Amino acid sequence: MYEVEIICGSVKAKAIITLDENPNTARAIINVLPISSRAMLWGDEVYFPVPVNIGVENARGRVKIGELAYWPEEPSLCIFFGKTPISPSVDDVRAYSPVNVIGYLKTDPEEFRRVKDGDIVVVKLLSGSR
Repeated sequence: MYEVEIICGSVKAKAIITLDENPNTARAIINVLPISSRAMLWGDEVYFPVPVNIGVENARGRVKIGELAYWPEEPSLCIFFGKTPISPSVDDVRAYSPVNVIGYLKTDPEEFRRVKDGDIVVVKLLSGSR
């Protein structure tokens, strides 16, 4: 288990990356930290490019609010904080296409409503050894 800090515009959040569901993807992300990128929004999802190119690993289309995932289609890290445009409801959140879930937010996902397209995103490792 790894604790990371995500700074995205005015939002400062903490998250946990685990090796439970998608260990190869999680390790690949951890190994490139710290990263800096630019935020993009798709409904209530923040996503941003990451320098990782790994394929599908136990990918799923349904996610939970507060989950972190890697999107192999456009190598990006995704933070789900509510409904996406294809989600039927807040209880049934869906990614654009299957994603490799790697962790979850410790901070209230609602904080990410303050993020704007183009905000600088920095993700850095706080604890856990590589």
